[in-house]
Amino acid sequence: MEPKILAAAERQMQAWALTQQIAERTLRVDRPAKRADQLGEFITISRESGACGSQIAALVGRKLGWEVLDKNLLDRVADRSNLSRLRLEFVDETTADWASGLFSTWLDPKSVPHHKYVVQLGRIVLATARRGNAVFVGRGAQFLLPRAQGLSVRIIAPRTYRIQEIMRRHGFSAARAGRFIDSVDRGRREFVERFFHRDINDPHLYDLVINVDRFGLETVADKIVDAYPR
Repeated sequence: MEPKILAAAERQMQAWALTQQIAERTLRVDRPAKRADQLGEFITISRESGACGSQIAALVGRKLGWEVLDKNLLDRVADRSNLSRLRLEFVDETTADWASGLFSTWLDPKSVPHHKYVVQLGRIVLATARRGNAVFVGRGAQFLLPRAQGLSVRIIAPRTYRIQEIMRRHGFSAARAGRFIDSVDRGRREFVERFFHRDINDPHLYDLVINVDRFGLETVADKIVDAYPR
């Protein structure tokens, strides 16, 4: 490799390391600074791919009359930070690989680094939680908010259920649906591991873990509403 290219890559790596430290420090500082009594009511919903987490969150929001923040969180991040909504799709709960993030930023100045997205996401989650009456879907929201307040939920389902759901939703074959589930779950898992140093599948991180195949969407939503610590 050319010396100039090596030098440029090294400078970019140093910049990346610095911004990673800033991102992690921002999350650590913002989180404890907001006491629980400064936040309103909220529920966070983590979900396996194909377990109908978004649909259940919508039902919960409707039953409580609360705002639901799912994909629309990306719109808020884009508006607040002047980032491309389309480009945010590529860093939203996807594999936060440092090498790809490094070189994509270097080769394409318009690409969005994961750390910038996570910092802006954290600020918006905190601001929304202060207003209260919010249901957050995924994106590590439960790790940005106080565990002692709100309700943290994990929605799961057997693999066969999830494959059928993805097949129905996207028109995929069973094989393609299985690959889709594996890819999405891996991206979410690595996103949480990279930025929050947690295992998204650890049941001890949640107040309620519930199997949608056992109860159905409507009943699961009712159980979440009933479980909320009022």
